[in-house]
Amino acid sequence: MDTALQRSGELKQALIDFVLDAEGELAIALEKFSAAQLSRSQQADMNQRSLVVERFVIEEKVNDQTPLDLFLATDPDLTESDRALMQHWHRSFVGLFAIVQILPNGFELMNWTTAQHYIVRATDAAALEKMARLKEGEIILAQIAPITEQEWIFFSSWTSLGKLGKPKLAVAIGNFRQNYKKHLYSDAPDLLEEAWKSVEQYHQDFIDFFGSNEVTLPGYQLNQKLAEFQQVMTEQRLQAAGWDGSQSLGELAEQADISPDELDEVAETMGIDRTAMTAALRQKQPPKMAAPQVELPAHLKKAEQVTVLTHPRCGQVFLTTYEQFKAGLTIAEPQTVAMDKLVRQYLEDPEIPAFVWYHLAEHHPTSLETCLRTVLQRSDFNLEIDLKPLLEEFNKSLETELPDIASVPLHLHNLFQDAIMEVSKDKKKKTKKTAQGF
Repeated sequence: MDTALQRSGELKQALIDFVLDAEGELAIALEKFSAAQLSRSQQADMNQRSLVVERFVIEEKVNDQTPLDLFLATDPDLTESDRALMQHWHRSFVGLFAIVQILPNGFELMNWTTAQHYIVRATDAAALEKMARLKEGEIILAQIAPITEQEWIFFSSWTSLGKLGKPKLAVAIGNFRQNYKKHLYSDAPDLLEEAWKSVEQYHQDFIDFFGSNEVTLPGYQLNQKLAEFQQVMTEQRLQAAGWDGSQSLGELAEQADISPDELDEVAETMGIDRTAMTAALRQKQPPKMAAPQVELPAHLKKAEQVTVLTHPRCGQVFLTTYEQFKAGLTIAEPQTVAMDKLVRQYLEDPEIPAFVWYHLAEHHPTSLETCLRTVLQRSDFNLEIDLKPLLEEFNKSLETELPDIASVPLHLHNLFQDAIMEVSKDKKKKTKKTAQGF
């Protein structure tokens, strides 16, 4: 085993021991981080618990310093080469990797969310032996860390998901997006920047179309308007790609060797209109990112009233009781059972993000402050000073995470669309077999 790899393993274990043996603020921070991360998952096996600690030493901060920084600052026995090696670990990240190639003492991996490739080594012979059963094409979840500019090590235990077809791979990537949002494009700053720009652009497009960042309509009507909004955005992208409308969609399809009937069938399978299908046909140079489909969640389409709020960083949220909440703020003494229930729902429901409260505070500051004083029985509650601590008290994340409306890299967009078509074809085959059986 290479000396640098062996030393990396020793230093990593010393870092983990330092964190696990710590007391005071560092121990409290680890406990909170572990509780927050493990509560997001239905499974909490030993690999996952270890991954939480390994993430903690790189990600979390205690008094503006990561545990790695604290270790480097407090261990006097570290050599300059040790310190230089460990400084690389600030770039450590969690990824969903495909095994591209098996190497003599490691692997070539591809991070599925960014399509970046890495040469990754095990830090000891025992770990490498455990990985001997892994095969090319398998998908693994792991944290990796660099030890040089070109070479990386496994910084955590790995979890194999096996070889996955496109539908299951799309599901795995969707789960990864929910559980590891911070790591989605952490090794590709250009993709992350494009994704954030797409959120800001969506917000501006929404305001241009609807005239406001707050819209309330019956569910069915809002769904129709969102479809119109999607159509407008698609046409704008087509125009940006150079389509001036002089060619029909059928002509564009013919140029791409796709019949009009096939175009209709694929568009129907994907759940989008034919205009959206032609965006990829028309663009001479494919973009880095592709916008997701904009649609009202199915359970809200029949709702009597739905409010959608958008934010240039936080994305969008759909609420069925927002107008009721606003109406309650107009009551002189908002201590009704209904208002009490709404306030607590908006504080306790993890699906209602913090930016909803800041939106209310911006537009209804005085009445919201009065309401919270009454409902929470905190007569000295000051909205400007106490709102942030209140949201933290109810575990509202104040750190902005990349929202679901962000555009995704083109290779992921294509994977998701291929997965949808594959599932649709399988359903058609099963339906046909069933019909023949009867």
